[in-house]
Amino acid sequence: MDTNSKTSNPVYSHTDSSPVNMTEDQWKNILPKNVYDIARQKGTERPYSSPLEDNHEIGTYYCAVCGNPLFRSDTKFESGCGWPSFYEPISKSSIIYLPDHTYGMERTEVECGRCKSHLGHVFHDGPPPTGLRYCINGVVLDFEKAKDAEKQYNADHGK
Repeated sequence: MDTNSKTSNPVYSHTDSSPVNMTEDQWKNILPKNVYDIARQKGTERPYSSPLEDNHEIGTYYCAVCGNPLFRSDTKFESGCGWPSFYEPISKSSIIYLPDHTYGMERTEVECGRCKSHLGHVFHDGPPPTGLRYCINGVVLDFEKAKDAEKQYNADHGK
């Protein structure tokens, strides 16, 4: 989600953990169409289309809809599935788990624990220590570099 559109989103916050309850019309008015389609209509972006798939920077991944912290970069791994993959959420309350029986499959959908937006699915074929693979649509993620890591990088590279 681009940063300009966040200013028109009154619920976007990296610190407010209170539940967000808005109508679909309200979401449609404040979210970019590509984010709305996936987050609120349970869509799926094309595999390998997210720039976050190849992101290797140190920082935190947030819900692009409400700003809720979801994953730390040190839990991201290369799964080869085409979407950003993580083995563990930041906290138990950052993710909601729901059964998903669409398309004749038995899967577990994951939603944001704050705004209940669709993020992707979790599978039991991930790496240790959890054995889980959270396969997340990149368009519903925002990434913020860790400030200390950025300072160290700039110091190491004379910036």
